[in-house]
Amino acid sequence: MKKINVGIIGYGWAATAHIDAINATGMAQVTNVYSSRLLDDDELSTRHGGRIKSTVNLKDIYSDPNVDVIDITSYPYQHADQVVAAAKAGKHIIVEKPLTLAKRDLNRMTKAVKQAKVKTCVCFEVRFSAEFLTLKSVIDQGLVGKIHYGEVDYYHGVGPWYGQYRWNVKKEAGGSSLLSAGCHAMDALLYLMGNKDVVEVSSHSTKSKNRIFQKYEYDTTSVTILKFKDGRIGKVASVIDCLQPYYFHTHLVGSEGSILDNKFYSSKMGALNKNEWSTLATQLVDSGDVSDHPYQTQFEAFFKALRAGKEMPHTSLADAARSHEIIFAADQSAATGKSVRIK
Repeated sequence: MKKINVGIIGYGWAATAHIDAINATGMAQVTNVYSSRLLDDDELSTRHGGRIKSTVNLKDIYSDPNVDVIDITSYPYQHADQVVAAAKAGKHIIVEKPLTLAKRDLNRMTKAVKQAKVKTCVCFEVRFSAEFLTLKSVIDQGLVGKIHYGEVDYYHGVGPWYGQYRWNVKKEAGGSSLLSAGCHAMDALLYLMGNKDVVEVSSHSTKSKNRIFQKYEYDTTSVTILKFKDGRIGKVASVIDCLQPYYFHTHLVGSEGSILDNKFYSSKMGALNKNEWSTLATQLVDSGDVSDHPYQTQFEAFFKALRAGKEMPHTSLADAARSHEIIFAADQSAATGKSVRIK
């Protein structure tokens, strides 16, 4: 079967991981790369395998008839225009998180994709991690009953030692703690608890006094409480100014048991010791490095869906847009000090 040809927009840290993951699927290959700086095609091809053609003219990516999918790994504030242009060109789309930094742009993106009837994949790849695939299975099998409280928290100090710090400190580029990084935690919580019936959010934010993080133009720690239509409650902390090892915290409390990271207790499973957690043999989400992200698993799911003419399983632009709507409401709440109702 013919491989799917992918053109990449942006050649930075995330793009290098995307290219290797796409090529590793065996179903697709990166054939084109747009970069604002001139690249050596021979060096690019040798590094990633296969023949890759680079360009400094963005229109070349949209107009190439051989490109089936455009993968957008540029700065977040560039995503909206690029998604709209890709959709109008009839290209299927992969796009990094956050989708965008403004709700008005989110509406433009969803409208363009819907009109063009192209397929989309948003890089909320945590849903495809071994940990969250395992947790979702435990939940779906009813082992912890009906979840009434859940929290997923993102702790990752994004300082000068980290790749995106250079631009992430700017409000116009990073947006907020939730948008720049904590969106993974928000999306993961919504994935586990269901993201269609959040009716209200309330959020507060603050920032570290450490000089390392003083260049940030926005609050770097936020805590958001979510109220679901059926009365359930969720909590997301996004902390990008911490000095500690990376930690993606998960705690779900249900009517028949609980989950804590890669541990669980279930009253439905025989005679488990209620005083001890049982351990799930699964790899934790424990790194912010793009080389450790489960991109390949997600991209395989996307390419399989494309070949079948179907939408991406639960990380399409429509799914991710709902997560972003809740994030925008949370940031509005933190800015105004008032809870925000969600339609």
